[in-house]
Amino acid sequence: MSDKSNMNRRDFLKVSGMSTAAMALGTSGILSLGGNSALASPKKSKSLSGYGPLVKDPGGILDLPRGFQYRIISEEGGKLSDGRPIPENFDGMAAFDGPHNSTVLVRNHELSGNPKYPVIGKNPYHKDNTGGTTALVVGANRKVSSEYVSSSGTIRNCAGGTTPWGTWLTCEETLEEGHGYVFEVDPHDPENKTSKTPIREMGAFSHEATAIDPVTGIVYLTEDGGPSYLYRFLPNDRSQKIGALQKGGTLQAAAMEEMSAASTSDFYTGQKLGIVWKDVDPEKPTLEAGRKGCISFSRLEGAYFESGVFWFDDTSAGEKNLGRVYRYIPATNTLELFYESTSANDLEMPDNICITPWGDLWISEDGGGVDRIIGVTPEGETYVFSENKINGSELAGPTFSTKGNTFFVNIQSPGLTFAIWGPFARKNAGRRRQMGHAAPPAQYAPKVSDKISAFAEVQGMSDLEVAAFQRHGMPIL
Repeated sequence: MSDKSNMNRRDFLKVSGMSTAAMALGTSGILSLGGNSALASPKKSKSLSGYGPLVKDPGGILDLPRGFQYRIISEEGGKLSDGRPIPENFDGMAAFDGPHNSTVLVRNHELSGNPKYPVIGKNPYHKDNTGGTTALVVGANRKVSSEYVSSSGTIRNCAGGTTPWGTWLTCEETLEEGHGYVFEVDPHDPENKTSKTPIREMGAFSHEATAIDPVTGIVYLTEDGGPSYLYRFLPNDRSQKIGALQKGGTLQAAAMEEMSAASTSDFYTGQKLGIVWKDVDPEKPTLEAGRKGCISFSRLEGAYFESGVFWFDDTSAGEKNLGRVYRYIPATNTLELFYESTSANDLEMPDNICITPWGDLWISEDGGGVDRIIGVTPEGETYVFSENKINGSELAGPTFSTKGNTFFVNIQSPGLTFAIWGPFARKNAGRRRQMGHAAPPAQYAPKVSDKISAFAEVQGMSDLEVAAFQRHGMPIL
């Protein structure tokens, strides 16, 4: 979600470009993708995992597998509950439990300057800025009962992340003076004091996403810029309560402990590296991270923490610049390249991510063409779940309801929010854990000898486990 790519897309893509069939559906539109006319996606994965081939959407908006259906629940330029227009440029999003079996979505608006539909709040951070967040209360019937501004007065609210205590961290993707901060938004207490209080010690940089380790309270942050660094924030107050992050802490950037080179260009598949964390000045973290030899990524995007593992992606990294998915395991302090795309059919320019209730990694693409939701299984197989038919507009903000039966996602421009449901797999905590600790795809897996591998099989261990023991100096044979 770089400034350049978004501006180019915005200049090119106009609301009038959306199909008349799509407009006719409106925010009450619902479409079931069933019947006998299932068509495979033009960019289809080689994997047979997932939910099968996509069915062509007669409305020309969003192709889904057979048996799934969607409803457009919010549309830019529509009306908020107070009658003001719904702001444009939908981006990162998260779902929270709401009253009466409802879901509360908090949604970013990546806005700056003078857009047609700005975020206009009652308690802004800076009254002249047009970014911020809105919230949608979605009933069990997957219809919106209320929609309102939840924070305002910020710039380019791109992504962010949830907290274990039920708030949303919205991030500014900008280097403009007085901005480039993280703000905490309470979905149940919109536009409160916290929502306009920058968490300055989390750094002033071009923020993308955040994810929090619920055990330690450590916040991991990605930077969408050039160069791009991976950070963590060690809060002074680990109580994990609303407002605790505003009490300050230490910002650190990741560096490789085993290599003098600070770039991931030499990070070959299958390699696992130890990480050291270096303190950086939160007012100039990018500059300090570079000076201290921290890892320079291509352009970091999505972030998610699940079952002891921090996941993040680098949207234009890899030999073919199609993107990589990394995982960092705090318990062993190791960074691992889990997946690198070598074909646009499999994955092209990963952006926002989430772990599904049953344990797959879901990735929204931002390739500037036909963007999709791509699933990655614990075995490293990819599959296509949905395809955005509005060419040139990215998918953003993938998130599941806490019950796991509804998937929500945005199209950025023209801004549309979808509720999607159908025969999703059941929640599976064990498989979510498996995703975090599974061996990477075979071509990326650590190499062990045939003798060690045979011993591992006899002992009921995986090659990944014995490789980990070996790395930490434990004798295997």
